[in-house]
Amino acid sequence: MSQPADAEETTDFFLPDLCQANSILFLVLVTELLVLVLVLYGSAASGFNWAELGITSLFVQWLVLSSAALLCNIRPWLMQLSVGKATAIAYSLILVITLIFSFGAEWVVSGEFVVAESLIRIGRNLVIAVIMTGIAFRYFFLAHQLRVREQAELTARIQALQSRIRPHFLFNSMNIIASLIAVDPDLAEEVVEDLSVLFRASLNEATSEPVRLEEEINLCRKYLHIESLRLDDRLKVVWQIEADTRALRIPLLTLQPLVENAVYHGIQPLPEGGTVTVSVSETRDQIKIAITNPLGGLENRHEGGNRMALDNIRNRMLALYGPEATLTTDREGDEFVTVLSYPRV
Repeated sequence: MSQPADAEETTDFFLPDLCQANSILFLVLVTELLVLVLVLYGSAASGFNWAELGITSLFVQWLVLSSAALLCNIRPWLMQLSVGKATAIAYSLILVITLIFSFGAEWVVSGEFVVAESLIRIGRNLVIAVIMTGIAFRYFFLAHQLRVREQAELTARIQALQSRIRPHFLFNSMNIIASLIAVDPDLAEEVVEDLSVLFRASLNEATSEPVRLEEEINLCRKYLHIESLRLDDRLKVVWQIEADTRALRIPLLTLQPLVENAVYHGIQPLPEGGTVTVSVSETRDQIKIAITNPLGGLENRHEGGNRMALDNIRNRMLALYGPEATLTTDREGDEFVTVLSYPRV
């Protein structure tokens, strides 16, 4: 799934966005667990001290949440620095906040500042802050490296899937050119311009960036126009578009192979031909595209020929949109229905 440029820059940084509610909840839970462990360890001999748990929780939670708030606000600035500088600055700021809170806690809790005892407690707090911040930053860095690796693998996977679609598409297009040249050279020359648009789309570099649904539909119209010339009056097409195709987006060459399958496996084998119906609808969260074509008693051939293209498109959509994207096929009487549904982003 694509993101705006600023969103991509925001996610391409090892320090997570600590302004988000789930990040804050994670920090609160982990912090409280740490406090509980510290209190249990310190009161193992004398029994559990609820008062100490409350005071320690208040101190550590305020320290962690204040650090998170500061890092949240300066994160855009840190992103402009190198990883080393950003880490050093963030690390130093957390230690400074720990020092300030520790001095404040000594005055509030003890009512006075006893040099020896206070320095010991402040030093202990700084050591704990150094260790826990180091562990947290190491975790953030490794998690970021994992996300980068997963994104690279996703891009490679999408490229591989798209490259598997291209030969099938180009092979069928060349057959169309050959058949038109033999029948009507002038018409074939006219059709070459439409085919050049289809070739250009097919030969574009594999990318995960979706295009406007209107562009994909225009590719389908050009393809269907060429097929209608080859099949004469055997091919009829009905468009039922109830969506803003300019605003909606779809991965390149997702709808066109489905339409191509409908023609080659639903219309071409039938002497009398048939009708391909393309329906596009939208809800607040989902985009639904349904393609209907006649079955004509060729169920096994239809399903066998469709399998590779359907699997490729299904895998591409899953890689981009996750499990919310579905591609299903079904028989409804004498018709074969392919339904593509994916989240609106």
